[in-house]
Amino acid sequence: MDFLELAQKRFSVRTYEDRKIEKEKLLYILEAGRLAPSAVNYQPWEFIVLTKPESLEKIHQTYPREWFKLAPAVILVCGDHNQGWRRPSDNKDHTDIDIAIAVDHMVMATTELELGTCWVCNFNASLCKELFELPHHLEPIVLLPIGYPKVASIPEKKRKHLQDIVHWEKL
Repeated sequence: MDFLELAQKRFSVRTYEDRKIEKEKLLYILEAGRLAPSAVNYQPWEFIVLTKPESLEKIHQTYPREWFKLAPAVILVCGDHNQGWRRPSDNKDHTDIDIAIAVDHMVMATTELELGTCWVCNFNASLCKELFELPHHLEPIVLLPIGYPKVASIPEKKRKHLQDIVHWEKL
């Protein structure tokens, strides 16, 4: 399948089968994140894989949605702002951008494996940091629940038309 087919196939999955994810598949997804580009190749990320019931119970406290509890695995993606590159002209920290690229790579790898995920940012990051005893320099940025999708069909994508967002040479 080519990349645009893969991108069309990806959607936010919020219902999962009661089925464990094979470790090889999780490693494949993590490798996709590891290979992601980052500003000046600083790679300011840490990936924490949660599959044990006690770990999943903790992460559910940070985002207590019923659908989220159905995922058999969650990757907690953290950014290290001490390792992120800062643009010299204005000191812009690129850690969040780098994390977004790595997460997107993982999301697409998840889709390629015919698994599902939903990019979650609306969680209690402070509670997450406390529950998982994260060091001061790490910020929990994204939760990636992963599982086998329990859906009948891929929903239609709602996207702006290309001509509404693309400008040639000027705005």
